[in-house]
Formats: sequence, C-alpha cells, structure tokens
Amino acid sequence: MLRRALLLCCLMVGFALPALAAEPAKKTKAAPAAAAEVDSLALLEKAVAKDSTKTDNLYKLGVMYLDRDRPIEAVRVLNKLVKLKPKDMKARVNLGAAYDALGAPDEAQKQYQSALEMAPGDSVAMCRLASSYYSQGKHAECIKALRETLAKAPNAYCAYFTLGVAFADAGIYRDAVRMWQKVVALAPQSPEAVSAKESIEVLEKFLAQ
Repeated sequence: MLRRALLLCCLMVGFALPALAAEPAKKTKAAPAAAAEVDSLALLEKAVAKDSTKTDNLYKLGVMYLDRDRPIEAVRVLNKLVKLKPKDMKARVNLGAAYDALGAPDEAQKQYQSALEMAPGDSVAMCRLASSYYSQGKHAECIKALRETLAKAPNAYCAYFTLGVAFADAGIYRDAVRMWQKVVALAPQSPEAVSAKESIEVLEKFLAQ
C-alpha cells in the first residue's frame, strides 16, 4: 500500500523534462486557457505542415506533444528535427524522452548518450539517462549515472529526485526522505519538488506509525 502511494506521487512528475520555456497564453473571458492551448497546438501543427524545415517550430511542436502525452507524434516530429539539426542537444534529449514515454528505453538511451557526446556532463541528459536505466531495471547503471551527475553538478535536483525514488523502491525510506528534501531545498517550484513533498508526507506518516 505504501509503495503504491509513493508510486502515484512519483508518477505525477514521471521524470519529465522541464516544460518548454515559452510565453504563457494570456487568459481572457473569451478564450479560456484550455482553448488557448488547443489553438496554439493547432497553429503550430499548421505551421509545420506548411513548412517542416523551420526547426524552432519543430522543437516547440515536439515538446507540446510530449507535454500532452502524445509520444508517437513527438517521436515523429523530433526525429525530423534531429535529421535537420543532428547536433541539437536539446532535440536529442527530448527525442529520448519521447522514446521513453513510448516504452522504448534502448532507443531513448541512444539519444541521451548522443546528447552527452555533444555536452558531456549535462545534468538534464544525465538524469534522463539514469531514470531510463532505472525504468528498465538497470539499477547499477542508474546509480553510476546519478553519482557522475552529482560529482559534476552537485545541485542537480533531478538526480536527487531519482535517488529518492530508488531508495523508496528499495525500502530505504529515511534516505528517500533525505534525497527528496534536497529536491525541495534546491528547486522548490519545480514539478519534482511538488512530487517530492507529497512523497515525503506519505513516508513521514508511515515512519511515525
């Protein structure tokens, strides 16, 4: 029961990449936020259909598909982007995330490793690679990647989040709490911190019994 509650908390963030940095849609009475999001997606789809060589639009559309849990479309669009810009590290990481969401970790890991060849030690790519290893049951590879991440980027809160998941899954609950507390301290407004807070609450109630 405890592990199920923790899993639900952690799935809220799902090791997701940070959302696309873009100007938020302005909310008006005539155009609710949900409608604005649909409109922005439709506009991007039309723009890409008209000219699929504009890499900025391909990137934005791929990330939008990821945000809306549409990994098949994300893979298609981001593969086009990678063919046009094979040295685009962010495109590689997002394509890896799309493959992970499709349940294709081997393909995902190839993309993360390609990204790391371009930007050795990049904390986002390393965290994504580690979480992909973990989802595949490659726990030793996961921990090694996380240790390398923290050695190069001690404030990489995504690494602490994943370590918390690993500790909780192994039943080492106090260490899990300690890792998630670091996430909250380092990045209190992040999606990982929101999930970490809820997971800490679950564990603290259990440990107090």
